[in-house]
Amino acid sequence: MALISLQDISLVLNHTTLFNALSLQLNSGERVALLGRNGAGKTTLMKVIAGLTSITSGEVIYQKGVSIAHLPQEVPAHISGTVFELVLSGLGGRAQLLADYHEVNAKLQTECTPQLLQKLDRVQEEMDRSNGWETQRQIETVISQVQLDPEGKLEQFSGGQKRRALLAKALVNDPNVLLLDEPTNHLDLESIQWLEDYLQKYSGAIFFVTHDRMFMSRMATKILELDRAKLFGWECNYPTFLERKESALENEAKERELFDKVLAKEEIWVRQGVKARRTRSEARVQALLKLREQKRAERKAMGKVKMTLQDAAKSGDLVIKAQGITHAYGPKHLLDNFSCQIMRGDKIGLIGANGCGKTTLIRILLEQTPPQAGQVVHGTNLEIAYYDQLREQLDLDLTVQQNVNGENHHVTINGQPRHVIGYLQDFLFSPERARTPVKLLSGGERNRLLLARLFTKRFNVLIMDEPTN
Repeated sequence: MALISLQDISLVLNHTTLFNALSLQLNSGERVALLGRNGAGKTTLMKVIAGLTSITSGEVIYQKGVSIAHLPQEVPAHISGTVFELVLSGLGGRAQLLADYHEVNAKLQTECTPQLLQKLDRVQEEMDRSNGWETQRQIETVISQVQLDPEGKLEQFSGGQKRRALLAKALVNDPNVLLLDEPTNHLDLESIQWLEDYLQKYSGAIFFVTHDRMFMSRMATKILELDRAKLFGWECNYPTFLERKESALENEAKERELFDKVLAKEEIWVRQGVKARRTRSEARVQALLKLREQKRAERKAMGKVKMTLQDAAKSGDLVIKAQGITHAYGPKHLLDNFSCQIMRGDKIGLIGANGCGKTTLIRILLEQTPPQAGQVVHGTNLEIAYYDQLREQLDLDLTVQQNVNGENHHVTINGQPRHVIGYLQDFLFSPERARTPVKLLSGGERNRLLLARLFTKRFNVLIMDEPTN
């Protein structure tokens, strides 16, 4: 029996059909990658499997006793507490005893009362009876695997460190099914390598969404594609899928061309003169009506994004110069007497471990964060565009259109006015989607919107923090 089975499920959200009679089965040992355009419903499908989103019709069946862990795409905005507390919460009902144990130990650091010592004895006895020490070891092991400090404060972590903590929370209960939504987002190269090695050895079912093509090529044993509310299965790895998909698209185009020819021929026939109309077949008329209905229901594949960079004046030869930059958070030094010089035409990639200070360095170079020592000098005539990894520039309560250009209905691109709806269509936002609040968009759609917003401005320096998340 499958671990999880979806039978003819359909879902309509905001008058949009995301799923139309979809079916799939997840079996132990499978590593299934889900593909699809931004906004197609990949994250929503994962939430349906996790039991977090209701469906309009159909049925989701779980094998008795199956355990599921879900790693969401977005890092929660106000995540707090310690790493240990977050990972502990992934254990469900087993968490309370360990939470009591750690609470008592923490209080004993500042006060040592007979009541606390008695409570510690009771909790330790219960830990002995319920195999709680093994649970403690399980938590410590998974935290060490993601290379984090159990007592580290999440409020002080980088996006990548928070992502690793959430990953540990998902893995700690050793679930039968792992649901991973963009698992490599924010992770450094070493963490991605560890994750790949871990998942290769994992015996349960893995269902994941990713835009990391290398990760997908190494991990997936089966490909599912969510396309125009339908689900298509490919029993192969990702490189083989690309070849088969190209062939399938060619066949689909030929079938559509043949269909259009038949429809055009029948439309000509039905419009013939009076004599022909007296003798025409009623069955043929009904067949034509069905063809028209099929044409109206036809859902075409999305096009490609059309991005146009605006012409901007040249900057000076020197773009940014940093001299003797030092910056620390408490005892942790992120930058120590750091200097660099960025010249016009440079294309610089910045790599490093999660939490080492990459985003902090960017903000210092942008003069958004003052360094504790040293100075940053900007060259002449700079026009900077900054793409931040957490998309903090977007207002989630405003519509797509309003985020791009406020209440103005036109944008100016290279001196030419364009209606903002037409401009957004270049970024694959339909008129209806352009009037949708940003909070209803998928993560990928929000990234695309941020690009659309940036490209309404002229710039000669582009700084991008995790642009492919």
